[in-house]
Amino acid sequence: MSHQYTIVDLQGRSLADLHVMQHQVQCALAQTQSGTEAHRQAVASLDAIRRMIRQKQQAMAPRF
Repeated sequence: MSHQYTIVDLQGRSLADLHVMQHQVQCALAQTQSGTEAHRQAVASLDAIRRMIRQKQQAMAPRF
């Protein structure tokens, strides 16, 4: 994986896009070796994607 996704990269993405990206990054992560730069970038990207998914889901949740 040569690109690390940041929150700024992800803000304009739909929830569906984020779920697709999450799957792609998980697959890329599985192909990296622990301790490498590619592994670190994949983990950081996955963390950012998961945070953005949570934010979008919370924004869509009904408020009582």
